[in-house]
Amino acid sequence: MKRGKALMIQGTASYVGKTIIVAAICRILSQAGVKVAPFKAQNMSLNSYVTKGGREIARAQAFQAFAAGIEPRVEMNPILLKPKGGTVSQVVLMGKPYRDISAKEYYADFTRNQGLRAVRKSLKSLLREFDAVVIEGAGSPAEINLYSQDIANMKVAGLTNAPVFLVADIERGGVFASAVGTICLLPPEDRKRVKGIIINKFHGDPTILESGLSKLEERTGKPVLGVVPYIENLDLPWEDSMSLDDLRSYERRDNINVAVIRLPFMSNSTDIHPLIAAGLRVNLVKSVSEIGNPDVLIIPGTKNTMHDLRWLRKERLDDQILRLRRSGVPIIGICGGYQILGKEIVDTLGLEDGVEKIEMPTEAKIDGLGLLDITTKFNRYKKKTRRVRAKVIGAGPILGSVLGKLISAYEIHMGETRLVGTDKSSFKILKANRKGLHVVPHYDGAISNDGLVIGSYLHGLFDDGTIIGALLGYLAQRKGIKRADTGIFNKTGIESTWEESLNLLCATLRSNVDIDRILNMAGITALSAGVSS
Repeated sequence: MKRGKALMIQGTASYVGKTIIVAAICRILSQAGVKVAPFKAQNMSLNSYVTKGGREIARAQAFQAFAAGIEPRVEMNPILLKPKGGTVSQVVLMGKPYRDISAKEYYADFTRNQGLRAVRKSLKSLLREFDAVVIEGAGSPAEINLYSQDIANMKVAGLTNAPVFLVADIERGGVFASAVGTICLLPPEDRKRVKGIIINKFHGDPTILESGLSKLEERTGKPVLGVVPYIENLDLPWEDSMSLDDLRSYERRDNINVAVIRLPFMSNSTDIHPLIAAGLRVNLVKSVSEIGNPDVLIIPGTKNTMHDLRWLRKERLDDQILRLRRSGVPIIGICGGYQILGKEIVDTLGLEDGVEKIEMPTEAKIDGLGLLDITTKFNRYKKKTRRVRAKVIGAGPILGSVLGKLISAYEIHMGETRLVGTDKSSFKILKANRKGLHVVPHYDGAISNDGLVIGSYLHGLFDDGTIIGALLGYLAQRKGIKRADTGIFNKTGIESTWEESLNLLCATLRSNVDIDRILNMAGITALSAGVSS
């Protein structure tokens, strides 16, 4: 079935560092001349990306592909789950929206049939094409209530005969119990698949761990292959909303303050990563007391626009947004945030609030914030996913300063939005990468007459620095300060930050983890010469 070799990184829990360790191994192998690809069978995340073929995958696997030096493709993440509320998630299967489904139905039926078939097919494709596939598990492999339905962990290891390396997060505490407990809860045949343990996010002197590591090896019969120190301010795209809690740890130099509304179903939160990487003070707000008087306000994307608009009103944040508008603060809405800025949202089939209403649909309408002359309708279960090139056509003091400039971005949204008043579009879509480049007669977004309220469906709006530069130029002038330096964005945008952080991450792993031993256990011996040097 396969030509390539596979190794698998599993974790004792979610958010222990599996994603970045897979990325680092992909980069290390790529630098050693190995043709390598990442893989994650099932990812639950509201941060996603669009491949060249117009398919949607998790942002984490797109970043891992970047680390491997290859284009992201749908086989790297055949199943993406996007929570919508309660126990319902949208299932994105092989890059296309499949349907909204409850957790009970997902595990009772989907994983055994369509899900497992997609995982097998994707693995077969990657292993046929690549020398090595570095696989990331999901959550914990020892969820004993769901073990038989789990197709993201030991099932994948069995399909590929991949050795498993278990990552445990010491920063959370209880690292020894979590590692021992995970291994002990596995059935004997899967316990044998675990070949070693990696301790992650350690603060302090690693020598104080020595006695504990010896006992851990004795209890589990598994070697500890390394202790990875905690790396401060690692500027890499995060996988999900749990990572947003770490934003408070960033010490930023800039005196420009950005408020981002932390919507309950906030999606593609990585859109704000370039603002953080550029050194701005980014504050995630979810209450009136937190919003203050920022220099710019951003309303991000959401997987449930209707719910999050109601939440804004319940928290009285809508009044605060209108207050900021009256005081002349620029407001930028992206995707769902763009829809929220409009006059009205109509959800004909209840698509935003959960499972599609099949029988006798009741039309639901809700007033938006009314800051842009647009209306949005959800009238079919269809999602627009494409990568685009767009020209800035919006006027005003922000976009007007980069009028005619080109940016690269991607769209991931349901719903159709149209202009209904005097506001103009923000961008003109020039090219889309679905089945080749072609001209698209399409305009995106809306901008208020004074140019200070900007809406767009374009994710990655800030990635290349063009829009950040325009925004900072205006804000610096308004505040009477020296223009903030976008620094790293002068050449390749946010990717230059990723490169710098990846280099640091790989150097840290080489120094603290026995990478050669891991590769040898995976049968990549012939390809691993010099990898740890």
